[in-house]
Amino acid sequence: MSNLTFSWRVDEGAPLLLRTFLREKKQVSKRLLAAVKFKGGLLRVNEIEATVRHVVKTGDLVTMVLPPESPSPSLQPEQLLFGIPYEDEHMLVADKPGHMATIPSRDRPGGSLANGVLHYYKQQQLQATFHAVNRLDRGTSGLLIVAKHRYAHDLLSRLQQKGGVKRCYKALVTGVLSEKVGIIDAPIDRKPGSIIEREVGPGGKSAITHYKVEAESNTHSLVSLQLETGRTHQIRVHFAYIGHPLVGDGLYGDHDEGLSHQALHCDHVAFTHPFTDEVLYVEKSLPKEWRPFVECMHPIH
Repeated sequence: MSNLTFSWRVDEGAPLLLRTFLREKKQVSKRLLAAVKFKGGLLRVNEIEATVRHVVKTGDLVTMVLPPESPSPSLQPEQLLFGIPYEDEHMLVADKPGHMATIPSRDRPGGSLANGVLHYYKQQQLQATFHAVNRLDRGTSGLLIVAKHRYAHDLLSRLQQKGGVKRCYKALVTGVLSEKVGIIDAPIDRKPGSIIEREVGPGGKSAITHYKVEAESNTHSLVSLQLETGRTHQIRVHFAYIGHPLVGDGLYGDHDEGLSHQALHCDHVAFTHPFTDEVLYVEKSLPKEWRPFVECMHPIH
């Protein structure tokens, strides 16, 4: 596959340095611009190779050719099962199974979504590495945005930091919540003596979770969630804190109830495509493992 190429007409603010045009008008990060300059990319103005110090004028055609990408040798392609409910030349939205990690770890170098995506890229003859825009814990299933090149990753990450990527979750929690709609506003800190566990504590970072009970039985509730902040294990910690830990959460709950991991699922993502300005809405239904719980619930209106 040939290197990706982007072209733009300079239509306002000229004359200005090519570096300024790319950084300020097209949100090309400093790191990406360095990669274009030093790792096999190319900049052209009116089809003539140019440096970042070139002065561009109104009407000039600016072209940026991205450098080739190669994954780390430690990240090996593996044929793994995961869904792809949306894909284009710039990104894909993956449906990550709950048992699968987003990226490999030292203890588990394989079996992650990153390994699976690289195998998929290899099949598609796409020269790219794994660029996750958001992360999901091992045990959390659902939708995860993966950029196919550095420029898409930069733009999507910036969009996410500004709150432009809406991610909604569903969770199965134990018990019946007295308040059917609410906000959990409780700071989260690392638990002393653990590198993994988190807890609510006065010295922690601000953490805010919005929730709405969608259905319930006598013993469990199906809750829809939106995060105002994105702390590690935020939903799991918050619901354990209010006395309703997630079903199957062995870290913050006390029994698995037939599930091998926490019942947390990213069921839809929505954002404006950074290259086409199209509003994308991708949705994924609940995992089939939740059916025994959900089928005996009645909806909350």
